[in-house]
Amino acid sequence: MIMTGKRRLPAAALLGFGLAFGMAGFGHAQETARPFGVVELFTSQGCNSCPPADKVLSELADRDDVIALSYHVDYWDYLGWKDGMASPDNTERQQTYAHSLERASVYTPQAIINGQRDVNGARRDTVLSTLDGLSGGTGGLPVTMALHDTGDSIVIDAGDMPAANGTASLNAHVLLIDFTARQSVAIRSGENGGKTFEYRNAVKRIQTVGMWNGQAKSIELPKSEMMKKGDGCAVLLQAVDKKGRLGPILGAAMTRP
Repeated sequence: MIMTGKRRLPAAALLGFGLAFGMAGFGHAQETARPFGVVELFTSQGCNSCPPADKVLSELADRDDVIALSYHVDYWDYLGWKDGMASPDNTERQQTYAHSLERASVYTPQAIINGQRDVNGARRDTVLSTLDGLSGGTGGLPVTMALHDTGDSIVIDAGDMPAANGTASLNAHVLLIDFTARQSVAIRSGENGGKTFEYRNAVKRIQTVGMWNGQAKSIELPKSEMMKKGDGCAVLLQAVDKKGRLGPILGAAMTRP
Protein backbone atom coordinates (compact mmCIF):
# COMPACT_ATOMS: atom_id res chain seq x y z
CA MET A 1 0.00 0.00 0.00
CA ILE A 2 1.29 3.44 -0.92
CA MET A 3 0.76 6.64 1.09
CA THR A 4 1.23 9.75 -1.03
CA GLY A 5 0.48 12.41 1.58
CA LYS A 6 3.54 13.90 3.23
CA ARG A 7 4.16 15.18 6.72
CA ARG A 8 6.69 17.77 7.77
CA LEU A 9 10.10 16.16 8.11
CA PRO A 10 12.15 16.70 11.28
CA ALA A 11 15.29 18.80 11.13
CA ALA A 12 17.34 15.75 12.05
CA ALA A 13 16.79 12.01 12.26
CA LEU A 14 18.69 8.99 13.36
CA LEU A 15 19.38 5.28 13.23
CA GLY A 16 21.59 2.39 12.87
CA PHE A 17 23.57 0.71 15.69
CA GLY A 18 21.59 -2.16 17.11
CA LEU A 19 21.42 -4.17 20.29
CA ALA A 20 18.56 -6.10 21.80
CA PHE A 21 17.89 -7.87 25.09
CA GLY A 22 15.03 -9.34 27.09
CA MET A 23 13.47 -8.91 30.51
CA ALA A 24 15.47 -11.87 31.81
CA GLY A 25 18.13 -9.34 32.73
CA PHE A 26 21.02 -7.74 30.95
CA GLY A 27 23.58 -9.52 33.05
CA HIS A 28 22.33 -12.92 31.84
CA ALA A 29 22.26 -11.99 28.15
CA GLN A 30 24.58 -13.58 25.62
CA GLU A 31 26.46 -11.12 23.44
CA THR A 32 26.69 -12.09 19.77
CA ALA A 33 29.25 -11.32 17.10
CA ARG A 34 28.93 -8.26 14.84
CA PRO A 35 25.54 -8.52 13.09
CA PHE A 36 25.24 -9.36 9.42
CA GLY A 37 22.89 -6.39 8.98
CA VAL A 38 19.93 -4.33 10.24
CA VAL A 39 16.41 -4.60 8.79
CA GLU A 40 13.67 -2.08 9.67
CA LEU A 41 10.15 -2.92 8.53
CA PHE A 42 7.44 -0.24 8.26
CA THR A 43 4.12 -2.03 8.60
CA SER A 44 0.54 -1.71 9.85
CA GLN A 45 -2.12 -3.99 11.31
CA GLY A 46 -4.59 -2.28 8.97
CA CYS A 47 -2.68 -3.10 5.78
CA ASN A 48 -3.77 -6.29 4.00
CA SER A 49 -0.46 -6.59 2.13
CA CYS A 50 1.61 -6.47 5.34
CA PRO A 51 1.13 -9.95 6.93
CA PRO A 52 3.62 -11.67 4.55
CA ALA A 53 6.21 -9.00 5.42
CA ASP A 54 5.51 -9.44 9.14
CA LYS A 55 6.32 -13.14 8.69
CA VAL A 56 9.61 -12.30 7.00
CA LEU A 57 10.45 -9.91 9.84
CA SER A 58 9.60 -12.65 12.36
CA GLU A 59 11.98 -15.02 10.59
CA LEU A 60 14.75 -12.42 10.70
CA ALA A 61 14.06 -11.73 14.40
CA ASP A 62 14.86 -15.39 15.10
CA ARG A 63 18.32 -15.06 13.57
CA ASP A 64 21.31 -14.35 15.79
CA ASP A 65 23.11 -12.34 13.11
CA VAL A 66 20.39 -9.84 12.10
CA ILE A 67 18.79 -6.97 14.00
CA ALA A 68 15.13 -6.82 12.92
CA LEU A 69 12.82 -4.00 14.06
CA SER A 70 9.16 -3.44 13.19
CA TYR A 71 7.84 0.13 13.02
CA HIS A 72 4.03 0.26 12.99
CA VAL A 73 2.74 3.40 11.25
CA ASP A 74 -0.54 5.20 11.91
CA TYR A 75 -1.63 6.52 8.49
CA TRP A 76 -3.77 3.46 7.65
CA ASP A 77 -5.87 3.70 10.83
CA TYR A 78 -8.66 5.39 8.86
CA LEU A 79 -9.31 2.13 6.97
CA GLY A 80 -11.31 0.78 9.91
CA TRP A 81 -8.79 -0.57 12.43
CA LYS A 82 -6.59 1.47 14.77
CA ASP A 83 -3.16 -0.13 15.09
CA GLY A 84 -2.39 -0.16 18.81
CA MET A 85 1.33 -0.56 18.11
CA ALA A 86 1.52 2.46 15.80
CA SER A 87 2.92 5.85 16.74
CA PRO A 88 3.45 9.21 15.03
CA ASP A 89 7.19 8.84 15.74
CA ASN A 90 7.32 5.65 13.68
CA THR A 91 5.48 7.36 10.82
CA GLU A 92 7.80 10.36 11.04
CA ARG A 93 10.82 8.08 10.88
CA GLN A 94 9.53 6.52 7.67
CA GLN A 95 8.87 9.96 6.20
CA THR A 96 12.44 10.93 7.07
CA TYR A 97 13.72 7.87 5.24
CA ALA A 98 11.62 8.84 2.21
CA HIS A 99 13.36 12.21 2.19
CA SER A 100 16.82 10.68 2.66
CA LEU A 101 16.31 8.03 -0.06
CA GLU A 102 14.65 10.57 -2.37
CA ARG A 103 11.34 8.72 -2.55
CA ALA A 104 8.19 10.64 -3.53
CA SER A 105 6.00 8.68 -1.11
CA VAL A 106 5.98 6.06 1.62
CA TYR A 107 4.34 2.65 1.53
CA THR A 108 3.75 -0.49 3.54
CA PRO A 109 5.30 -2.96 3.82
CA GLN A 110 8.60 -1.15 3.31
CA ALA A 111 11.87 -2.65 4.55
CA ILE A 112 14.94 -0.45 4.97
CA ILE A 113 18.17 -2.43 4.98
CA ASN A 114 21.32 -1.09 6.66
CA GLY A 115 19.80 2.38 6.28
CA GLN A 116 20.73 2.34 2.60
CA ARG A 117 18.20 0.46 0.48
CA ASP A 118 14.42 0.08 0.58
CA VAL A 119 12.56 -2.95 -0.76
CA ASN A 120 9.10 -4.50 -0.46
CA GLY A 121 9.27 -6.24 2.91
CA ALA A 122 6.95 -9.04 1.75
CA ARG A 123 9.44 -10.19 -0.90
CA ARG A 124 11.56 -12.51 1.19
CA ASP A 125 14.12 -13.34 -1.50
CA THR A 126 14.63 -9.65 -2.29
CA VAL A 127 15.05 -8.76 1.37
CA LEU A 128 17.61 -11.53 1.88
CA SER A 129 19.53 -10.89 -1.32
CA THR A 130 19.71 -7.15 -0.59
CA LEU A 131 20.87 -7.83 2.96
CA ASP A 132 23.49 -10.24 1.63
CA GLY A 133 24.64 -7.85 -1.09
CA LEU A 134 25.06 -4.90 1.25
CA SER A 135 26.73 -6.86 4.02
CA GLY A 136 29.18 -8.47 1.64
CA GLY A 137 30.54 -5.15 0.34
CA THR A 138 30.91 -1.51 1.34
CA GLY A 139 27.29 -1.43 2.53
CA GLY A 140 28.08 -3.55 5.58
CA LEU A 141 28.63 -2.52 9.20
CA PRO A 142 32.26 -1.33 9.53
CA VAL A 143 32.28 -0.13 13.15
CA THR A 144 32.87 -2.53 16.04
CA MET A 145 30.37 -2.13 18.87
CA ALA A 146 30.31 -3.61 22.38
CA LEU A 147 27.97 -3.52 25.37
CA HIS A 148 28.88 -3.85 29.06
CA ASP A 149 26.72 -4.26 32.18
CA THR A 150 28.26 -2.46 35.19
CA GLY A 151 25.39 -3.22 37.57
CA ASP A 152 23.34 -0.04 37.70
CA SER A 153 24.27 1.16 34.24
CA ILE A 154 24.92 -0.02 30.69
CA VAL A 155 28.02 1.18 28.85
CA ILE A 156 27.90 1.30 25.04
CA ASP A 157 31.32 1.25 23.39
CA ALA A 158 31.63 2.37 19.77
CA GLY A 159 34.97 1.75 18.09
CA ASP A 160 36.86 3.88 15.60
CA MET A 161 35.79 4.08 11.98
CA PRO A 162 38.25 1.94 9.97
CA ALA A 163 40.66 4.13 8.00
CA ALA A 164 39.58 2.48 4.74
CA ASN A 165 36.07 3.88 5.20
CA GLY A 166 37.20 7.47 5.74
CA THR A 167 36.19 9.87 8.52
CA ALA A 168 35.81 13.21 6.72
CA SER A 169 32.92 15.25 8.17
CA LEU A 170 31.51 12.12 9.80
CA ASN A 171 28.57 12.66 12.12
CA ALA A 172 26.38 9.95 13.61
CA HIS A 173 23.54 9.76 16.12
CA VAL A 174 23.11 7.10 18.77
CA LEU A 175 19.47 6.11 19.19
CA LEU A 176 17.78 4.16 21.98
CA ILE A 177 14.77 2.12 20.83
CA ASP A 178 12.37 0.25 23.11
CA PHE A 179 10.30 -2.53 21.56
CA THR A 180 7.88 -5.33 22.38
CA ALA A 181 9.63 -8.56 21.48
CA ARG A 182 6.52 -10.63 20.79
CA GLN A 183 2.78 -9.92 20.89
CA SER A 184 -0.29 -11.63 19.46
CA VAL A 185 -3.10 -9.34 18.25
CA ALA A 186 -6.66 -10.26 17.24
CA ILE A 187 -7.78 -7.77 14.59
CA ARG A 188 -11.54 -7.27 14.66
CA SER A 189 -12.18 -4.91 11.74
CA GLY A 190 -10.60 -3.32 8.71
CA GLU A 191 -8.77 -5.06 5.88
CA ASN A 192 -7.41 -7.79 8.19
CA GLY A 193 -10.56 -8.12 10.28
CA GLY A 194 -11.17 -11.54 11.84
CA LYS A 195 -7.50 -12.54 11.75
CA THR A 196 -4.93 -12.94 14.52
CA PHE A 197 -1.26 -12.17 13.94
CA GLU A 198 1.90 -12.37 16.03
CA TYR A 199 4.16 -9.33 15.78
CA ARG A 200 7.88 -9.26 16.60
CA ASN A 201 10.12 -6.46 17.86
CA ALA A 202 7.45 -3.75 17.51
CA VAL A 203 9.03 -0.37 18.30
CA LYS A 204 7.43 1.58 21.17
CA ARG A 205 9.84 4.49 21.68
CA ILE A 206 12.72 6.18 19.84
CA GLN A 207 15.13 8.38 21.80
CA THR A 208 18.47 10.02 20.98
CA VAL A 209 21.14 9.27 23.61
CA GLY A 210 24.34 10.61 22.07
CA MET A 211 26.50 11.44 19.08
CA TRP A 212 29.61 9.83 17.53
CA ASN A 213 32.10 11.39 15.11
CA GLY A 214 34.24 8.47 13.99
CA GLN A 215 36.42 8.32 17.12
CA ALA A 216 36.06 5.55 19.71
CA LYS A 217 33.55 6.59 22.35
CA SER A 218 31.70 5.22 25.38
CA ILE A 219 28.18 6.20 26.47
CA GLU A 220 26.88 5.27 29.93
CA LEU A 221 23.12 4.97 30.51
CA PRO A 222 21.02 4.00 33.55
CA LYS A 223 19.89 0.40 33.21
CA SER A 224 16.36 1.39 34.28
CA GLU A 225 16.14 3.81 31.33
CA MET A 226 17.18 1.09 28.89
CA MET A 227 14.11 -0.96 29.81
CA LYS A 228 11.61 1.86 30.38
CA LYS A 229 9.08 0.65 27.82
CA GLY A 230 8.42 -2.68 26.15
CA ASP A 231 10.44 -5.77 27.00
CA GLY A 232 13.37 -5.29 24.66
CA CYS A 233 15.72 -2.54 23.63
CA ALA A 234 17.97 -1.63 20.73
CA VAL A 235 20.68 0.98 20.44
CA LEU A 236 21.19 2.24 16.92
CA LEU A 237 23.98 4.31 15.33
CA GLN A 238 23.56 5.97 11.92
CA ALA A 239 25.37 8.60 9.92
CA VAL A 240 23.42 11.85 9.52
CA ASP A 241 24.45 14.67 7.19
CA LYS A 242 24.26 18.44 7.82
CA LYS A 243 20.76 18.57 6.34
CA GLY A 244 19.49 15.91 8.73
CA ARG A 245 19.31 13.18 6.08
CA LEU A 246 19.89 9.63 7.25
CA GLY A 247 23.02 7.92 6.00
CA PRO A 248 24.18 4.32 6.23
CA ILE A 249 24.13 2.23 9.37
CA LEU A 250 27.72 2.09 10.60
CA GLY A 251 27.79 -0.55 13.28
CA ALA A 252 25.66 -2.88 15.38
CA ALA A 253 25.81 -5.13 18.39
CA MET A 254 23.21 -7.41 19.94
CA THR A 255 22.72 -9.36 23.14
CA ARG A 256 20.04 -11.99 23.73
CA PRO A 257 18.71 -13.46 26.98
